[in-house]
Amino acid sequence: MDEVYPMRINKYLAHQRHSTRKGADALIERGMVTINGRKAVLGDKVQKTDKVEVKGAKKTYRYYAFNKPREVITHSPQLGEKDVMTVAGLEGVFPVGRLDKDSQGLIILTDDGRITEHLLSPENPHEKEYRVTVAHRLRPSFAQHMEAGVDIGDHVTKRCKVNVHGDNKFNIILSEGKKHQIRRMCSALHSDVVDLERIRIMNIRLGDLAAGAHRPIEGKELETFLKSLGF
Repeated sequence: MDEVYPMRINKYLAHQRHSTRKGADALIERGMVTINGRKAVLGDKVQKTDKVEVKGAKKTYRYYAFNKPREVITHSPQLGEKDVMTVAGLEGVFPVGRLDKDSQGLIILTDDGRITEHLLSPENPHEKEYRVTVAHRLRPSFAQHMEAGVDIGDHVTKRCKVNVHGDNKFNIILSEGKKHQIRRMCSALHSDVVDLERIRIMNIRLGDLAAGAHRPIEGKELETFLKSLGF
């Protein structure tokens, strides 16, 4: 934590992992935050020795692993399109991150807004694993070139791990998530993706979860996930 005091109350609560700064402002407006026993107001600053309390800080959050089918949109569906939340049939949660319409696989659904920045920020890299099928036989040097980093036009990808397990199939583990990254990497190496499935986010695995189905993330799996994010 950046130990610079006095510190704005919303920044303090964000650093203490109660919520995002925007979420902290909402808590303050609802009268749920106190500083040394008095209700906090927007713009308040705190000293290191101040006692800050948040009512309901031990809220129980929900986390789900969802297997997004192909042709389902993660966010903002257009006319005639289905989105993740419609297919999942869950209320009060949202998808963390995105998965292309033409791709399938694991997405985390939650009502815990704290984890979004920690999971998606480039400053906090976390492993994501994908199973990929391309249209034609892979070249012998394919894995070596993919792992070393690929120039995809506006970015050279970071080093990654590739495991080829068929003439035209491989698994790839990334620690970054540029738009259409895997498809662009393959295209740069003269391979066209015909199927892309995310099978793991950190320690959360898709397993045998059916397309369109969801399961709760709980117990040791959840504990490990949150601990890896710093909670």
